[in-house]
Amino acid sequence: MLNLADGMDRFSRSIGKAVSWLILPLIFIIMFDVITRKIEYISRWSADITIEYGYSVSFILQDLQWHIHGVLLMLTFGMGYLANAHVRVDIFREMGSRRTQSWIELFGLLFLAIPFLVLAISKSVDMVTISYSQGEGSESLVGIPWRYVIKCVLPIGFIILMLAALATLIRAIAHLFGSPESSARAEESLQYFTDVVVLPKASLDMADDVIAVEGDPR
Repeated sequence: MLNLADGMDRFSRSIGKAVSWLILPLIFIIMFDVITRKIEYISRWSADITIEYGYSVSFILQDLQWHIHGVLLMLTFGMGYLANAHVRVDIFREMGSRRTQSWIELFGLLFLAIPFLVLAISKSVDMVTISYSQGEGSESLVGIPWRYVIKCVLPIGFIILMLAALATLIRAIAHLFGSPESSARAEESLQYFTDVVVLPKASLDMADDVIAVEGDPR
């Protein structure tokens, strides 16, 4: 099961790392659109294209910006979760031992994250289907058509995040209930633990887990 978790982890991270390169064309498109909008010659050329073909270069570039933003957001969620890059506002969890943090993560995945992702995948597939059946396009008549193509990223992104969540779930279970070897291996791969260096001296698990403080013989 830990090998399966490692495979889902690698897949989610590889997708996130590959998609992250889209930040470069995104920066270029934004700079090009902002700069050329102020150049009169290019503005006239863009207007001529709009008149002749019915598409606006400026609106297409603006649509591309939002589309690339959406792809970056949805397809890097899984990698962000695995790397513990998202903000956690959980001051009580931080004061717990690693086992307590794994219990909290396990509860959150089983009863919150995974049910939500199942619902999100189902509803996002419905959104793509409805968008396709309606022939949905850009809100601007001169923008990019085929809006359902970019909406396909929604279910794909949620599926990748689901794989990341399942990988973390397997590791959390192994950490809590597995053999000493499995527990140690799972703990090495889990990145949601709070670094003991920054923990407060008070702990929710003082009886089970004494926090190591530099210079303290305990």
